[in-house]
Amino acid sequence: MKNIQNKKARFNYEILDKFEAGIVLTGCEVKSVRKGNANINDSFARFIKGELYLINSHISEYEQGNIFNHNPTQPRKLLLHKDELKKLLGKVMEKSLTLVPLQLYFNSRNRAKVELALGRGKKLFDKRETIKKRDTDRETQREMKSGR
Repeated sequence: MKNIQNKKARFNYEILDKFEAGIVLTGCEVKSVRKGNANINDSFARFIKGELYLINSHISEYEQGNIFNHNPTQPRKLLLHKDELKKLLGKVMEKSLTLVPLQLYFNSRNRAKVELALGRGKKLFDKRETIKKRDTDRETQREMKSGR
């Protein structure tokens, strides 16, 4: 059982808020996710007819799935309470924010969950600052470790 991470999300987006949503999966999709054969790096969430869907996520076909296999890139419905959906829809429409998945995992009750983040896209200079900060943090850690 592996957590599938979206490492690009924190680099490309300024994270403002996080939500946990359930995801509707078929049996073969669940088995494939448990093996770690999923990718959410280029995916995002979008409202379609009042419901929230995960678009562009790739869950590979299950090897032993035969005729019951699924389309790897189909939109998958996300499950949230109605008040949370309304709140998110308002924020996404009004402030032009994006819903980006940070990770796909199974909780303690073995339910598939997606950690969604409400994010604002970073500009190029913000990304450069992030890289610069990460490099300086790394160097200070090295110096602290070496005992200088």
